Amino acid sequence: MTLPVGFVVELDRHTKVVDGGAALLGGFPTRLLRLTPRARRLFTGRRLPVRDAASAFLADRLLDTGMAHPVAEALPAPADPRYTVVVPVRDRPRQLDRLLRSIGAGHPVIVVDDASHRPAAVAAVAAGHGARLVALAVNTGPAAARNAGLRLVTTPYVVFADSDIVLDPDTVPTLLRHFADPLVAAAVPRITGLPAAHPTWIARYENARSSLDLGSRPAPVRPGTPVSWASSACVVARVDALGEGFDAGMRVGEDVDLCWRLVAAGRRVRYEPAVQAAHEHRVRTGDWLLRKAVYGTGAQPLAERHPQFVAPAVFAPWGTAFAAALLVGRRWSVPAGAAVLGVVTVRIARRLDGTRHPYRLAAGLTANGALATLAQTSALLTRHWWPLTAVGCAFSGRVRRATAIAAVADIALEYRRDQATLDPVRYGVARRLDDLAYGAGVWFSALGGRSSAALRPRVTR
Repeated sequence: MTLPVGFVVELDRHTKVVDGGAALLGGFPTRLLRLTPRARRLFTGRRLPVRDAASAFLADRLLDTGMAHPVAEALPAPADPRYTVVVPVRDRPRQLDRLLRSIGAGHPVIVVDDASHRPAAVAAVAAGHGARLVALAVNTGPAAARNAGLRLVTTPYVVFADSDIVLDPDTVPTLLRHFADPLVAAAVPRITGLPAAHPTWIARYENARSSLDLGSRPAPVRPGTPVSWASSACVVARVDALGEGFDAGMRVGEDVDLCWRLVAAGRRVRYEPAVQAAHEHRVRTGDWLLRKAVYGTGAQPLAERHPQFVAPAVFAPWGTAFAAALLVGRRWSVPAGAAVLGVVTVRIARRLDGTRHPYRLAAGLTANGALATLAQTSALLTRHWWPLTAVGCAFSGRVRRATAIAAVADIALEYRRDQATLDPVRYGVARRLDDLAYGAGVWFSALGGRSSAALRPRVTR
């Protein structure tokens, strides 16, 4: 299967054009892709339109490596754009009515009532919008409810939409354009917060730092990459690629599992932040903390199904040595860490031999790797391993210092990046509560499963 003529990709903002176009440096993991003179002429600026077999091959290669992404607005619409919307719901008639109004008419809608306490209210809303109602006698969870709707879909595409979101008019049509790539099995929009007249401080934090919001940059959804999963709150999928659908045995993490199974089968999942779906975030502190903890409990079931993908952090061997040197907190720690970075820079520069400025490029890559290592180490201390960190702080001044530095640096860096409409103090409190709740969920699931797989970092070259 090849990309069709008219398909357009654009280089990722982190992909560097090296030596006047002789090579590209980027992707995940980072690599150097040397270009022939003919390949260089295929580009129009940072865009590559597919015109023939050669440009289709190169565009496909750039998509595989994460060096480039499809330009959604430039892609052709599918020849058969018919889709069915499947909505799993349990109670929430008000939210369901709001979602169905945002969907509008013209497309089949299947509402799967997952054993509501007041089914008549849900049925009335579905009937009012002309939606087909499937009423389940026993509560089975969102994964099984979506599957019940999926079995009734007769259109080429299905849209899974949770009842607590609102769809923009151009969200689904734009996501459908990604299926011009025959390997794409699913595409997801950016999940943003539903506007509120008087948002609480938790709502303001969630609007800036929601677990469902995967950022403002397009990306492939692949395990071990910056966008390693996608939420099923809103997803457009090719029906014939889904098989039986979600894992009905999972009540949380089923969306992550589906993404990873699709990728393992050789399909692509695209994250497209150019379009959005607004989500009604939990804004009561207790509900919010409970939801964060529930997200954490998905770690162990995922570790059982995908042991090669689940890890709270992924380090290169040199990153492990670099982090360990700094965590020791001795006088020699900083010089030792600098020496590790120096050796890594030289090794990377040798791999970039043939470029004009190998050491300059290598230094930049090493610096980025060091920052990523520090960020992951900070997350281990304050999020995934916080129970161990708390014990360590009770007995060690070095652990207390390392934890304090990690917590403050994390808040400072993330607050600036998130551009939160919340003061730094309350943002910092929410950030730490977020980490504590999620980490508690991870530990709860790990202890319940009698396995440390979801807590063990992975070291890989």
